Amino acid sequence: MTPVRTSLVCALAAALAACGGLQSIDPNAAMSAGTNLLKAATLSDSDIVALSTEACKASDTQSTVAAPGSAYAQRLARVMSGFGDMTLNGQPIAYKVYMTKDVNAWAMGNGCVRVYSGLMDVMNDDELRGVIGHEMGHVALGHTKKAMQTAYTVSAARTAVGAAGNAAVTALSTSQLGDLTEQFVNAQFSQSQERAADDYSFDLLKKKGMNEKGLVTAFQKLATVDGGQSSMLSSHPSSPSRAAHIEKRIKDGG
Repeated sequence: MTPVRTSLVCALAAALAACGGLQSIDPNAAMSAGTNLLKAATLSDSDIVALSTEACKASDTQSTVAAPGSAYAQRLARVMSGFGDMTLNGQPIAYKVYMTKDVNAWAMGNGCVRVYSGLMDVMNDDELRGVIGHEMGHVALGHTKKAMQTAYTVSAARTAVGAAGNAAVTALSTSQLGDLTEQFVNAQFSQSQERAADDYSFDLLKKKGMNEKGLVTAFQKLATVDGGQSSMLSSHPSSPSRAAHIEKRIKDGG
């Protein structure tokens, strides 16, 4: 058995064990869950685009989106204009503002970029571009594909638990898109992935003729927001060393 299939079997077994064993499993539901677990490990780029599109739509429905003519929407349009007519993995960028005090931003593999008003309240335009460039870097470098695969696996595993007749968990399986989006937005990236996304943002800002210093001061601000406990830092850890790394690149001319 391949390592991928072995890990999927373990994930399914763990999910089933959580609900007390194999006695009352619905075979059809369990088979569906197992298929989803296998699919999670083999999601193609087109699968990621389709899944991201559905997840982003679900997130928009559950969130308060800034009206097109609002000050927040107009400001984000101005900020994004600095990136010009670029795409993410061949997908056109579609950006919106979520009206929430949370300090966060994220991007998905279908070009969906969402920026929270709480982040906009504490960042100037250059800093916003640095953060958004970082998030787009996770997409361009393939990090979000892995995060979506993980989120899809968790959702599929919960469906497997629901297949065993646990009513509480069965209810979870009926809102998989919301669950998947939550898992994705809260995804943890490795230190190497964060550094790579930082460098992507720096290179993008430099290429587009924007202020790379905004990436440095964005890190510094995020470290102090809510005592360093902002929702963004829970999944995007900032540190003086990351700011220093970008400052060194600026000093060295890139």
